[in-house]
Amino acid sequence: MRERETEWTELMRSANAGDKSAYHRLLRSVTPVLRAAARRGLVRAGQPADQSEDIVQDILLAVHLKRHTWRPDALFAPWLFAIARNKLIDALRRRGRRVFVNIDDFSETLPGEQPEETVPAGEVATHLAGLPARQREVLQSIAVDGASIKDTAAKFAMTEVAVRVALHRGLSNLSSRLRKE
Repeated sequence: MRERETEWTELMRSANAGDKSAYHRLLRSVTPVLRAAARRGLVRAGQPADQSEDIVQDILLAVHLKRHTWRPDALFAPWLFAIARNKLIDALRRRGRRVFVNIDDFSETLPGEQPEETVPAGEVATHLAGLPARQREVLQSIAVDGASIKDTAAKFAMTEVAVRVALHRGLSNLSSRLRKE
């Protein structure tokens, strides 16, 4: 390991001094290590390991774009692995926490077609009437009238974020009121 770190550090020093051949050797040497690390990170996070190549490409691009920030008096591997760790975290955040389950495993337990339970319009209006005005307007627009967040924001001269907040608060408020009943 120490030998590899020393080799990578020397290759990076040469690459930053303008040696293109050293830079290509460095990239060829670090790529399999990065690929294995990305796979391990994805598997630990419960994600498919076959998506590691995108992360490796992000890491290599970051190394290329940020190579001028590496200090020649420091070892290369810690700098590289810090970038790799950050790119893995970024990729996992973008993907969110998703669990992949084969639907066939649950085919026997899934209910058949059942009619949707509907609430009479008068009851909906009664429940909405107990909410603060802005929450009521946003819920009415989105949940009852079927408008989008964007359209609702334009209708009430609000930002989309403010509409989402009002929607969330309205639903939470409504939910807690219905639980009490």
